[in-house]
Amino acid sequence: MIVVKAGGNGDLDIEAVCHDVAELAQHGEQVVLVHGGSSETTLISEKLGHPPRFVTSPSGHSSRHTDRKTLEIFTMVVAGRINKLIVEQLQQMGVNAIGLCGLDGRLLEGRRKSSLRIKENGRVKVLRGEYSGIIEKVNVDLLRTLLDAGYVPVVAPVAISHESEGLNVDGDRATAAIGTALQADRMVILSNVPGLLRDVSDEGSLIPHIPVEHVQEYLDRYARGRMKRKVLGAVEALRDGVTQVVIADGRVTGPIQRALAGQGTVIAQ
Repeated sequence: MIVVKAGGNGDLDIEAVCHDVAELAQHGEQVVLVHGGSSETTLISEKLGHPPRFVTSPSGHSSRHTDRKTLEIFTMVVAGRINKLIVEQLQQMGVNAIGLCGLDGRLLEGRRKSSLRIKENGRVKVLRGEYSGIIEKVNVDLLRTLLDAGYVPVVAPVAISHESEGLNVDGDRATAAIGTALQADRMVILSNVPGLLRDVSDEGSLIPHIPVEHVQEYLDRYARGRMKRKVLGAVEALRDGVTQVVIADGRVTGPIQRALAGQGTVIAQ
């Protein structure tokens, strides 16, 4: 059982990702592919006259403010265009892929964060009308039914609240939740860098291995921006039963195969 996250920054070679997924599936591996779509959502939002607003929490985490219109645009882009293009590509490679988001069959269910505390111009403010959330439950029976029937689930990071509202959820954390629910052997997080770097301006400063007991130290010292969420997702997955997580480069040929061979930052029990 392998769960793969293909980031949504637009730099990844999605065709190469799909090729690796196809190879794994054709060799009898059960694979779930989770994807993002943040860069394309930003572009479409601007074209539709509703430009994105990015905010920073008091603790320093940056995120997209998701009002209702932004949620609808995000869902249209990731659960619509991106998800179906990936499914189309996998089908062309002989893989019986099926596209889903967390709304479908209540695949990803969680708590809505109806407001956000943000720091702006040195002051802490509260933003209301937020439609992001934290995943608390995965419909693992649905995933297992699909996997056992030979399908490859392709999952977009839109969840459903306990009140049945759509939610924008972090793709890396969604991957961790799915990996944990399935008790996956390995989880691969593909990004636009080779892995966790000692120096974010030097791709040759890759940290190849992190013992799980020292993850917090590396997180505090080296993880910046989106990489913080990737490492946090890895920690959550390892804590809850996943054996190994690899944060690896998604811009290269054979990205998943390389990651499974240890090329990237390997975090293991």
